[in-house]
Amino acid sequence: MFLSRIVLRDLDSIDSPASMASSKKVVTRDEWERKLRDVKIRKEDMNRLVMNFLVTEGFVDAADKFRIESGTQPEIDLATITDRMEVKRAVQSGNVQEAIEKINDLNPTILDTNPQLYFHLQQQKLIELIRAGKINEALEFAQEELAPRGEENQTFLEEIEKTVALLVFEDVKNCPYGELLDVSQRLKTASEVNAAILTSQSHEKDPKLPSLLKMLKWTQNQLDEKAAYPRINDFTTAALEDPSI
Repeated sequence: MFLSRIVLRDLDSIDSPASMASSKKVVTRDEWERKLRDVKIRKEDMNRLVMNFLVTEGFVDAADKFRIESGTQPEIDLATITDRMEVKRAVQSGNVQEAIEKINDLNPTILDTNPQLYFHLQQQKLIELIRAGKINEALEFAQEELAPRGEENQTFLEEIEKTVALLVFEDVKNCPYGELLDVSQRLKTASEVNAAILTSQSHEKDPKLPSLLKMLKWTQNQLDEKAAYPRINDFTTAALEDPSI
């Protein structure tokens, strides 16, 4: 929030009749950097942002080292991160049944209270059977495990039909739903599992830092309409670039 407040404060100061009647206001680098220095940011708040990112994304070793070096305590037990990452890696490698078992070991209520997640895991299991060329097993699994869920939910039924359509094409490249066999589909399912586990642990499912960066980008775009100022174009370096006048 602190980055967006800097920009929004400048938006308020520019929104005067005199400035609106003229061309864009030009803010020099010296003036902009002075405004940045005037904003006081507590180191503890920055450390909590970093820890939140490390915990949410599952960097358990980095989170532990950061805890020791900064004295910042994580919001959840770091041991649970290892368990969560094992589940995530199982999905990413196509071992869906292993992932389901690990989820149940971690917290059996997760799948009991989230039928959409359980369906997506079962759908992913069907995709893996098709990927492995186990056609008869895939058809049997679809009929016994997925079809009953499709009868109860139209959205599920449509997803089942798309997945089973992979069996019709000898070359899945010609199948309009061939992307289901892409690694990106595994990552999508793994991300959904990761979010569900975090939610069950009363933790945000998304890290705060990317949201702050999106907010910064939005506020810069708003300010661009009113002023020329040193802006951040490369968020990997956060370097200020002088305005083109």
